[in-house]
Formats: sequence, C-alpha cells, structure tokens
Amino acid sequence: MAPLLRLLAGAAALLLALGVSPASVASTSAVDLGVNWGSQCTHPLDPEEVVKMLKANGIMKVKLFDADPWPVGALLDSGIEVMLGIPNDMLEAMTSYGNAEDWVAENATSYGDRLKLRYVAVGNEPFLKSYNGSFMENTLPALKNIQKALDEAGIGDKVKATVPLNADVYVGDKPSEGKFRPDIDGVMTDMVKFMHDHGAPFVVNIYPFLSLYQSDDFPFEFAFFDGGRSIQDNGGVSYSNVFDANYDTLVSALKKAGVPSLKVVVGEIGWPTDGNKNANAKLARRFYDGLLKKLGKNEGTHLRPGKLDVYLFGLFDEDMKSIAPGNFERHWGILTYDGKPKFSMDLSGQGNDRRLAAVSGVEYLPKQWCVFDDEAAKDEDMDKLGGNIQYACASGDCTALGYGCSCNGLDEMSNISYAFNMYFQMQDQDVRACDFDGLAKISDKNASTKSCLFPVQIISAATVPARPSSLLLLALLLAHALVMTTGFIIM
Repeated sequence: MAPLLRLLAGAAALLLALGVSPASVASTSAVDLGVNWGSQCTHPLDPEEVVKMLKANGIMKVKLFDADPWPVGALLDSGIEVMLGIPNDMLEAMTSYGNAEDWVAENATSYGDRLKLRYVAVGNEPFLKSYNGSFMENTLPALKNIQKALDEAGIGDKVKATVPLNADVYVGDKPSEGKFRPDIDGVMTDMVKFMHDHGAPFVVNIYPFLSLYQSDDFPFEFAFFDGGRSIQDNGGVSYSNVFDANYDTLVSALKKAGVPSLKVVVGEIGWPTDGNKNANAKLARRFYDGLLKKLGKNEGTHLRPGKLDVYLFGLFDEDMKSIAPGNFERHWGILTYDGKPKFSMDLSGQGNDRRLAAVSGVEYLPKQWCVFDDEAAKDEDMDKLGGNIQYACASGDCTALGYGCSCNGLDEMSNISYAFNMYFQMQDQDVRACDFDGLAKISDKNASTKSCLFPVQIISAATVPARPSSLLLLALLLAHALVMTTGFIIM
C-alpha cells in the first residue's frame, strides 16, 4: 500500500473508532428543495465549505447563475443536483451553434459523471419588461442551440436546457384568465412548445414580496400563506395567497399556448430581510414557514395538485447586487454574508424549526471599525462630509440605513460611522479606506447597536491559499503524531 493510502486508511480507522462515519456528516434527511447560490459579493465564502453546509442541511439541489469552475469544482462528486446558468450577456454568442458546442464541451461534458448536472439555464429573466426587448431575438435560438449541443454530446436525455423567466411574462386578472404577455406571446408560445417537445421544464421566478413592494394597494396578508385574505376565481375557486394564484395564472397561460402538461419549476422564491420596511427577519420567517409547510404537504395548487419543485432565493446576502430594483436586493439570503443562519426553519416543511448548519471555517478580519472622528473634524472640514458619505455609500453598502430598515434608528453620527465602516470593511480594512479627508478614525470599539450590526468583514476565500482536504490533513496530523511518539517514519 502506498504511504498516502496507508495514512488515509489509518485516518479512516481512527474516525470509525471514534464513532464518526461519513453518513453522520449530514444531520438531516435529504429534502427535495433547491437553493440559488449567487456570487455577487465582495468576499466569497469557500465553496468547499459551502457544499459541506448544503449537505449538512439536506439541500441537494443548487442553481448557479453561471458556470464558474470554482463553485462547480466544489460540487463535483457531491451528489448535489446542479442547474448551471448562461448569463444574458452570453445569449448572442450562443446563437452560434459552434459557441454552444464549446460551452457544453467545457461546462457540461468535461466533468463527466462527477457533476450531477440536471438543467442548463439559458439566460436569466431575459424578457423582463425593463430590458425593452434587448434579448428577444437571441433567447430562443440560444436555447435551441444549447439543447442540440447537449443532445449531440450524448447527455440530452438527462440534461435539459430551459430559460428562467420572471412572472411578468404572463398576465391575467384571475388565475383562470392567465395568458402570455401580448408583446411576447409569439416567442413564448414557440419556446414552451420547444421545451415540451424536448422534455424541459418551464422555470419561473415568483416573488410575493415584490407584489407587496410594487403596489401600496396590494393586500398585505395575501403575500403570506397564513393570511385571512382570499380572492375568488371563476367557478367558485378561492385563492388564499398570491403564490398559488400566480402559479395557476402561469398554468392557464401554458394551457392556452397548447402545452397544458408542461412541467413547472419555481426557479426563485424568497423574502428579503433588510432594505425595506417589509423586508425583515420576522416577516421572512413567517413567509418561509408558510411556504415550507405547504411544500411539505405536497398539496400543490388548484390547477396543479401534487409536489412542487422549488428553489429558494437565495443562499447568502450579496453586497454587490444592483439596488436598482430596491435596496432589499442585497438581503435575500437565508444565511448572512458570513454563512450564518438568520433564523430557525424546517426545510422538510414539518414545522420542527431549528437553526440551520452554518458554513464552517470562516475567518474574519481584525475586530476594528471605521467611525466618524468628531474630535478631529474641524468646522472647515464639515463641508466635505456630504461628498464623503455619498462616496462611501456608492462604493460600499448603505442599504440598511433606509426607512424601516435595521439601521434606520441611528443618530446622525452613527449614520456617518455606518457608511464609513461599510466601505472600510469592503476594502479589507485598508487604512487608506478610513480617512475620508480626516473625518474618520479606526476604532476597536464595536459600534453596533441592538438592532443595527456594524459588521466585521470576513477574509475572502478568494485570497486564501488552497488548503489540503480535511481527510488528508487529518492523515498528515496522524503521521506527525506517530513520528513524534515512536520515531518511526511510514514508508
């Protein structure tokens, strides 16, 4: 036996002797629930540790927004089902079949059976009204080319290409009146028929929070699953929450398009915890509790009874997301920026809430904060304050300072300190990032309040040198101990 193999065998034997087995790593039973794993953050977590966390929580399906080999590499041999994304800015390139072939060769077939690839997401909400038709001509040709490339690569029977779409692609005053938007009805009809013919699902993103956010007249309780509000549809059908009503509006649209049995996957659904008066942990927990209990019952909706296929959005807060739709965009995670659960929940939907497993091995920058230096600030410097705050917030993240948000109650000086500190932390606590024309100083006193966290940023996994696997590390430690106690070296 080779030396390394003997070390590994010895390590495994020690683990077994201690009563630790691979099966005990995942403390929960597997659940058929997916999560969206985004990457728009300044300080990413170690993908290897993220995958361990997913498995510990029984999450065995992941949706990625691109095909970055870093997280994909961590998912190899994990058994976790994967949906890989092709960003919108690549859709035009995918209208060339040669480019589609190259993408499939590099991101699908190159990993072989080590990657449990299930879907390829061609674009992400490309028909949003706000895009003004920018991707209208390229999306369907790109979809067809990717599926053809998957088929010709010999994996099209198990890997399907689809297009995640926002719920704004269909309209209807009542669920039974659902139909595709008139301006995209033609391309949508062609697309769903192609999906049907090739065994691909319709992936839709449904956000009850956005229904509430976008209209002051939207009934508050209708956004949740335990409210007392309901709407009536034709035939005496009653809907008690907007998710069911929205989902069935899509089902009606699919029926009108000639594909009444097309599978539906909810690609994104969630509730943010900051950045808006209705974005907080209390309401998020209420929403998830109702959603997960619904999924646990496998009751489906009126028009589609049975099991629902759902991916939660999202896994972590992302401090680089665009806030054009709203400040809440950076706070969708069920876990914080450093991989800790925000609240208890039961992913199996049985109502037995518990704290989710956190990401392990997270390291932090020193416990120091950049704050407003009121003693050093001179009257002639104060006219520079506004510009410095604006710069800090534009380059950092001040989304928690808005009305009704977690840090809304700070006094004027603390507001300034919060802005300065967020920029300082995002810049890896570089001393030059805590100057602001002499208006700031570095302090070892935590400026956090009961409701407002002044975070200390983590050490980005992107800057940490590669480390040996935990099993190899254990083997090396065992070997070292053996040498120290016996003087023998294993050869």
